[in-house]
Amino acid sequence: MKKFIFLLGLFTIFAPSAMAETISTDKSDFAEISSVIDDVAYDIRYYSPNNFTGRKIDGYKAPRAYLTKEALSALAQAADDLRTQGYRLLIWDSYRPQKAVDNFVKWINDTTDEGDKSFYPDLEKSDLLKGDYIMAKSGHTRGSTVDLTIIKRDGGFVDMGGTFDLFSEISHPDYKNLTDEQKNNRKILRDAMIKAGFKGLDSEWWHFTLKAEPYKDTYFNFDVE
Repeated sequence: MKKFIFLLGLFTIFAPSAMAETISTDKSDFAEISSVIDDVAYDIRYYSPNNFTGRKIDGYKAPRAYLTKEALSALAQAADDLRTQGYRLLIWDSYRPQKAVDNFVKWINDTTDEGDKSFYPDLEKSDLLKGDYIMAKSGHTRGSTVDLTIIKRDGGFVDMGGTFDLFSEISHPDYKNLTDEQKNNRKILRDAMIKAGFKGLDSEWWHFTLKAEPYKDTYFNFDVE
């Protein structure tokens, strides 16, 4: 009995921190975005070298995009709203495996690999782990965050005044030095996403997370394939 009480005490002391975060490979509550939003477009940047590392990222085995079913249902509402305004969604990233985030951190710590400096023209590479640029634990890995923009129904470009993953104040949603058209385009996207139940990020106009995300403490690590 004493041994049992001792072990129970250890569990009480250590369990909260040990169980605060979970790594899972269970993808049963995920669905591909195109399975619900049939007019969505993909430009999955981490499946290609067109990203700040200059190379394809671990865990991206296909140019596909997944979200939790809850987040995807909300995204479909935003897509419906935007469709009535003459737009459709283009996805740059959504669910992101933990191994991909680990790949980012490994790249940052590699002082011999500059990657693609055009994505961080005014920063040192070591600065990317500071603030809200790149984090060792990403909301994307919880499955209810999406990076996206809008395009015209015919696939035409919509000017947002800056591109995806540009680590600069230009990417802040409320950046002032934009044209009226660029400000309005950002507002159209943001309004639709907020109305559908997402929240934005102060440093990236393209980044949205479901407010009522179902896995706040679970980080997933299955491949995108």
